[in-house]
Amino acid sequence: MTKLAVVAIGGNSLIKDKAHQTIEDQYQAAKETTFHIADMIEQGWDVAIGHGNGPQVGFILRRSEIAAKVEGMHEVPLDVCGADSQGAIGYALQQNLQNELYHRGVKKKVVTVITQVLVDKDDPAFKNPTKPIGGFMDEAEAMRRKSEQDWSVVEDAGRGWRRVVASPLPKEIVELETVETLLDRGIVTITVGGGGIPVIDPGDGNYRGTAAVIDKDYASSLLAQKVKADLFVISTAVEKVALNFGKPDQKWLDRMTLAEAKAYLAEGTHFAKGSMAPKVQAIIWYLENGGKQALITNPENIGRALKGETGTWIAA
Repeated sequence: MTKLAVVAIGGNSLIKDKAHQTIEDQYQAAKETTFHIADMIEQGWDVAIGHGNGPQVGFILRRSEIAAKVEGMHEVPLDVCGADSQGAIGYALQQNLQNELYHRGVKKKVVTVITQVLVDKDDPAFKNPTKPIGGFMDEAEAMRRKSEQDWSVVEDAGRGWRRVVASPLPKEIVELETVETLLDRGIVTITVGGGGIPVIDPGDGNYRGTAAVIDKDYASSLLAQKVKADLFVISTAVEKVALNFGKPDQKWLDRMTLAEAKAYLAEGTHFAKGSMAPKVQAIIWYLENGGKQALITNPENIGRALKGETGTWIAA
């Protein structure tokens, strides 16, 4: 039987450094990443791909802000920025992966699904927005935006004011049935880009976009649960997970049980809140809801990790 994996790749993995941020730079980075995903497919895996979009949405917002100030154009709402980034990043991944599979003689189709993810309009995160987005403002503009557009704004360590939005938990993948149909046909499916476009149900059965940011690892975890993936892979910047990362007593981990992962996370000192902690939490969530096994490694080592040679494996 064919094995199914959900692979979550970071938006930052498409931008190597500040000197390589152009669309062409991102396209070449996507090419490298998809080469390693093609290794998986060649080993017999069916694959669904989730991805981050933080830097890309930042670029879209900045362009929008500049266009509004210079030319008086309308600004682009955050949910639409998410949709824009899903299309653009999906295009880069889709084309590169399709090309790579063609050159390898692998007859697989690749498609991108613009994906909405339902969040609870009463999620506590909406009462405590914490994710900074967009450019810096002076206090006068920040207060005007707060008054006229109901923005939440914070002062950022003397550098200026920024808008902050909520990061609610994903509850439901709106296009799940479509994604499942594609995967059942053996089509490589790029979905829940950037964690999905956050939408709410106001109570009338209609979906409506909302200004929020969904963690892409949590959304990919939900996807892995719903499609009953045999493997959940989080592709990140490091080859393995470490305890006491960056400290003299740092220890690389080859394997963790679910119980160990929960214990390490609860200690609060091993995994950074803005980077590794949500990845481990996403895997815990997947395993607690019927998941089989998970892997954390960097893109270039996915092939080796699947052979048991590297990476950090987590299983129930």
